[in-house]
Amino acid sequence: MSGLFITLEGPEGAGKTTFIEKLVNDLAEAGVKALATREPGGIEIAEKIRTIILDKEHTVMDPRTEALLYAAARRQHLTEKVLPALQEGKVVLCDRFIDSSLAYQGYARGIGIDEVYSINEFAIQGAMPDVTLYFDIDPELGLRRIARNAGREVNRLDLEKIEFHHKVREGYHLLIQRFPDRIILIDAAAPFDVVYQNAKKMIESRLVQEGILNKEF
Repeated sequence: MSGLFITLEGPEGAGKTTFIEKLVNDLAEAGVKALATREPGGIEIAEKIRTIILDKEHTVMDPRTEALLYAAARRQHLTEKVLPALQEGKVVLCDRFIDSSLAYQGYARGIGIDEVYSINEFAIQGAMPDVTLYFDIDPELGLRRIARNAGREVNRLDLEKIEFHHKVREGYHLLIQRFPDRIILIDAAAPFDVVYQNAKKMIESRLVQEGILNKEF
């Protein structure tokens, strides 16, 4: 892969999507070819799987079914969109990737982080992110943000009990300990402009390090 694969993770309402939208525009102004995408989704097949996973009516879905569906969507998205973009030298910014499955299904659902990691190893064949920004936020605050955002979809995961969302956050913190060289924690409770500048600096530094940027923008 000749591009740079950056993933953004965090509990519900952490502000990842808004961050990506602004960063892509800033990168374009700096002359960097960047691609924004999301999981599950990003391409037609994966978006259809997303609809099945997040449908509020699908409350009886088994946790292992959920984990397998995420891995299937991830595989298709990776081979059809992410890897080709990286081969073209683009910076790929992906809203969620493997760490979401490890935190949500592996830890919060109780399947096991190692078990879910094994499923995803088969799906991604070693195509791990170069860097991951984890947007950390208290679940109560994140869910309040969602409630205030009339334009955001409310999906099946948003309707889980607060205890589930706390487990998700715990899961992410375990992953930070497991992958300290890859995952960078960003305090997402601060005002958006502060969060954006802090996260942007992290990405700028990596782009300069990789020779994609001559200097921070």
